[in-house]
Amino acid sequence: MDQAPGSPQGPADHGPAGRGPADPAPHGGQSLPTCYRHPDRETGIRCTRCERPICPECMVDASVGFQCPQCARSGQGTGAAPAAARPRTLAGGSVAADPRLVTKVLVGLNLAFFLVQLSVGDAFTDRFSLLGQAYVPQSNSVEGVAQGQWYRLITAMFLHANYFHILFNMLSLWWIGGPLEAALGRARYLALYFVSGLAGSALTYLLAAPNQPSLGASGAIFGLFGATAVLMRRLRYDMRPVIALLVINLIITFGWGSIAWQAHIGGLVAGVVVGYAMVHAPRERRSLIQYGTCAVVLAAAVVMTVIRTGQLG
Repeated sequence: MDQAPGSPQGPADHGPAGRGPADPAPHGGQSLPTCYRHPDRETGIRCTRCERPICPECMVDASVGFQCPQCARSGQGTGAAPAAARPRTLAGGSVAADPRLVTKVLVGLNLAFFLVQLSVGDAFTDRFSLLGQAYVPQSNSVEGVAQGQWYRLITAMFLHANYFHILFNMLSLWWIGGPLEAALGRARYLALYFVSGLAGSALTYLLAAPNQPSLGASGAIFGLFGATAVLMRRLRYDMRPVIALLVINLIITFGWGSIAWQAHIGGLVAGVVVGYAMVHAPRERRSLIQYGTCAVVLAAAVVMTVIRTGQLG
């Protein structure tokens, strides 16, 4: 949740809790087979070579269907060398030994910034929170993004107002981000996170009162939520749980006075757009379309920022 410093924390900070792309709800009441590498995860997908059931975290995108990591590494049945069959995620990223590493780093950065906030106090928070334009008595000057402090659009993504704020945002980031990182790969996941967060900050800057500060990682987290919904639809999983969570979060977003709804909506829209490009881009032009879409969304954020700066100038 992006909110004004010191404002109460609502349950929207939980973000899109529940089942992620690696933990889908089974269809109907039938029991699905479990992944041979993760026995606790049901799946309806099988390796096209060995036909063993595999979950989204394990499946490697192949020319036809998906393969398990073992078959992809060995190049079994293709005559290709193992190096030519390097495991890839659904979105074309490299399969990492630690599929949650980037999520762990992001959680660590948010916690580190929060510790600095507690140690330094309001001076640090006021300096780096998202502020359009306002007179600051402590410095006897007008400050904000409109005054050239564009870094606030990024730094605000790593600040939080209180213990509940950071607790719920980090739980949401861990629950949703980890499985999504495994499905996309590190580079694509990181691009999605920052583009969604910047889109949320830019829309907040454009529409919110210029003297109303806001902060929080929820713009980026809502982007992960949107991409998760796109991924679940791509894998033909039951969409009812994710739709229900989305509706609940949107009700809380617009019903809780202290929440910067602009950050949530901006992040969500960016996450859906980028997420769609990540999982639906054709194989032959995959990287171009994926990162090109990120660039387009980032350009839209820049345009919103320039427009608002002109209005406040």
